[in-house]
Amino acid sequence: MNITIVGAGAWGTALAINAATHARQHVCLWSRDAAMVDAIQRTGINERYLPGVQIPSPIKLTANWHEAMAHADHGLVVIGTSMAGLSEMLLNIPAIHPVLWLCKGFEKNAGRLGHEIAQAIDSKRMYGVLSGPSFASEVAQGQPTAMVAASEHLPLAQMAVQAFHSDILRIYTSTDIIGVEVGGAVKNILAIATGIADGLQLGMNARAALITRGLSEMTRLGLALGARADTFMGLSGLGDLVLTATGDLSRNRNVGLQLAQGHLLPDILHRLGHVSEGVYSAAAVYERATRLGVEMPITQAVVQVLEGRVSAQQAVQTLMLREARTEQ
Repeated sequence: MNITIVGAGAWGTALAINAATHARQHVCLWSRDAAMVDAIQRTGINERYLPGVQIPSPIKLTANWHEAMAHADHGLVVIGTSMAGLSEMLLNIPAIHPVLWLCKGFEKNAGRLGHEIAQAIDSKRMYGVLSGPSFASEVAQGQPTAMVAASEHLPLAQMAVQAFHSDILRIYTSTDIIGVEVGGAVKNILAIATGIADGLQLGMNARAALITRGLSEMTRLGLALGARADTFMGLSGLGDLVLTATGDLSRNRNVGLQLAQGHLLPDILHRLGHVSEGVYSAAAVYERATRLGVEMPITQAVVQVLEGRVSAQQAVQTLMLREARTEQ
């Protein structure tokens, strides 16, 4: 199958490597940064996003948009940009191409999920999301991973399986694109919260409580948006939450750890050098939940810390002093 991956960040590059090496697909990796493309072609390594990982020569690298789209003829386009770039990519990718995206989050300000953006731009296009518990570096290195391709269009979900399923990467399918996207978005915010707790050395009990109650928040929001409850017990819900909240490779968890140490958010993001989707979409998630009447106290606390309205310690104290209630 011909696959064009738009965006040569960590995730786009990792998926390109996996698809070409293990699924034996014909892969084109596009980046708008021509200098970076030239550097990768010379060294065989994406030094900025996946240092030390060799990119196999069969992968076609280009900064030419028309060349990248032509490669995807009768195949699949995968968007590997951040959520901030999703709308632009969907507007520019020809409507004949079925599209999957890798980004996880709610659109800043408008508060839309990826499928809502896609539907507003072209409701007739086949679109979906590829999500689940997965660090880019491990996928690039060929370590075993399971993901879920979610789409209301069954042929596209099946195309995702054909494109990426291998002995290393297992692809499940789902028709609950709302649930898969909510899980992928909210887990990033909860990972910041867990990072804060770990940074304050609050212990394993606090971490378990945050993950469990965070899963409850995620599920409440998802159900209010029309998702299925069982989705949140799967790969894109509980699975991705556990990985992102506890894994040392998690950018969002790292943000929380540094906030707990008193570092300023702009400095943290500058040192990180990669997009932290939890920071980008936290306020949008909380605002949308508020409009729906969905209670999300952990998300609210994270937003307050990110906006500098309370300290990490104050946010934790506020959560612990909430009125006792029946668990639900």
